[in-house]
Amino acid sequence: MPKGRIIKALSGFYYIIYDGQLIQCRGRGVFRQRKVSPLVGDFVEFEFSGENEGYILSIDERMNELVRPPIANVDQAIIIASLKEPDLSLNLLDKFLVMVEAKSIRPLLFFTKKDLLNEDELEQLQQKLNYYRDIGYSIRFLSTKTDDVEKQISTFVDGKVSVFAGQSGVGKSSLLNALIPDLELETNQISESLGRGKHTTRHVELIPFNDGLIADTPGFSALDFAEIDLDILPDCFPEFAERKSDCKFRGCMHLKEPKCAVKEAVANQDILEERYNNYLQFVEEIKQRKPRY
Repeated sequence: MPKGRIIKALSGFYYIIYDGQLIQCRGRGVFRQRKVSPLVGDFVEFEFSGENEGYILSIDERMNELVRPPIANVDQAIIIASLKEPDLSLNLLDKFLVMVEAKSIRPLLFFTKKDLLNEDELEQLQQKLNYYRDIGYSIRFLSTKTDDVEKQISTFVDGKVSVFAGQSGVGKSSLLNALIPDLELETNQISESLGRGKHTTRHVELIPFNDGLIADTPGFSALDFAEIDLDILPDCFPEFAERKSDCKFRGCMHLKEPKCAVKEAVANQDILEERYNNYLQFVEEIKQRKPRY
């Protein structure tokens, strides 16, 4: 039975790369009965129903999956954040990091618009960014105005499936346009009145780039914690996870428990207080979300 990978889903059709060809497929009714839908990134078995057409019969077990955007088997998330216009939000950055940590996806942090900062602004931000580097995150600065964008980023995407994520207006689509000129993703100027960009991407698609696949991912600009349970949230913060064995209570949530190693590290400024405060906010968001049925 032929097997391939779904690289695009659009209007009820799934487009599968098989033997160098693009096969347009529909899903069998059995998937709807089981409430399972094929996702971009899935490895699937299919049967031909005509030339370059077919039906998906089965879906391989997934390494991971995201709900928004709907994509599976992702190796890494390249998170694009601007340092200015819009200003860097550590709260939003931490949300992105929690989302990908919860799915065991490796995050890479790329920052744009460094040239728009004055020396004082850069120094203040650099201290915070150094903290993220110290807890294990890969950090790079990008310029989408130069011709060497491909050189800056290609080594990170070779041989991997990469999700590009980031709030609207940070230059994500411009970056992808620079990487793949034929893509011509629609980009919009930042709305001055809203202080944010207008999201323009309309479907999920994996695009071959060198030896890897990259995706632009609509939906990532609307973040919530629908897929994250409270008990796994602390482990989505690497610096919390490495200290949990030093807490007095097993399963410590680092809130009001006595002899909590995480709270002690915050008090000693070994954990960034702003990041801990974001954690507290995320705890409340998860507690207050509507139950799923």
